[in-house]
Amino acid sequence: MTTRDAFTPDEWTAVLAGPTTAGMIVVTAASGGMFRETFAMSKAYAEARTAHGQSELLDEIVNTKPKVERPKYSSPEALRTEGLQRLRTVVALVQSKATPEELDGYRGFVLAVANKVAEAHREDDQVVSPGEAEAIEQITAALGPTSA
Repeated sequence: MTTRDAFTPDEWTAVLAGPTTAGMIVVTAASGGMFRETFAMSKAYAEARTAHGQSELLDEIVNTKPKVERPKYSSPEALRTEGLQRLRTVVALVQSKATPEELDGYRGFVLAVANKVAEAHREDDQVVSPGEAEAIEQITAALGPTSA
């Protein structure tokens, strides 16, 4: 089983930032609902804690308080571009150190956070806005295919 000890401190920070980066990409994909969407991100972590024991790696990730990094981006598009690249980098890192099952679990959790955020605020009577749906598609592509 892969644990935090398999990663350097900087790598671990990057692994922890993956889910919140995906969440922020979705938050900025459409206007409105930022409070609900940010709250939904925390709720996704709480729900994931109920699946405790399925993966030591995920247990350590979800038991860490989610931190939303606040780097300065010139625009939501810059956040999306840089965030998607970060996700690709982190997935490659996890892939190099974790089992295929743990990697799939990580990908699944990152995507669950993104989906939870997208569903938190109805826009124009849609559960997920077109902008959020596009962001989720891009996040899914950045995470790569699962082995399942």
